[in-house]
Amino acid sequence: MEAVILILALLFCAFVALGVYATVKVTKAAKRGVDRTLDQARRTVEDTTLRAKSFGQAGAAGELARLRLSLRTSMRATQEALQAGVGQDASLKESLDLFHRLSAHGLELDADLKSLEREPDRAWVAGQLPELTARTERITGSADALRRAARDRALRFAEDDLSTLSAQIDVEAGALRHWTDPEPAPDTTAAGTEERGRPAGTAGRAADTGESTSGPSALTAPDPRLTAYPWEKTARPETTT
Repeated sequence: MEAVILILALLFCAFVALGVYATVKVTKAAKRGVDRTLDQARRTVEDTTLRAKSFGQAGAAGELARLRLSLRTSMRATQEALQAGVGQDASLKESLDLFHRLSAHGLELDADLKSLEREPDRAWVAGQLPELTARTERITGSADALRRAARDRALRFAEDDLSTLSAQIDVEAGALRHWTDPEPAPDTTAAGTEERGRPAGTAGRAADTGESTSGPSALTAPDPRLTAYPWEKTARPETTT
């Protein structure tokens, strides 16, 4: 009896531990989903705000917004392209590592641009714009180069695979069309010699009785009952009235 109670207690503890583990996993997954949704919403709001500033404000403020928007758009597009392609092309892992190093410079630049938005001295900010523009163009140019190279590589592989597949299909189509070999032409010289060497009576009897010395004709249609295919319907027997 004590052994049964001990087993039941152990089972109860195991079920409780399993329930706690499942609850923790579900809670963490839900938290990650919420955080991901909040990050996406925050990025959308920031991009919309930057786009409005770049079009609605003039001077240094509008230029700073334009630089931040250009930087964020280029880096996000490159990240998505590399992460989507690295699962199919392992050689993109090195490109993704290079992009992570480039992202550190991009984050630093974005932080500098964001801090300058709150700078009250607009004249000093305007003096910093050429250097900031050059940094932005260098980072976005490198990101665009990685993204376009990865896209060109994927298109090249797809084109090569399509060319190989088309060639194989052409070969297979040609093989399917040659389903039989052409029949050899009859030797008329040998047939004429044999006919001349045959006695007249024998030829006459063969003609009268309808017998053939060359075997069954190759043009005779086979019995359809012997060559039925499994997908053909069985013919109905004819009924007599």
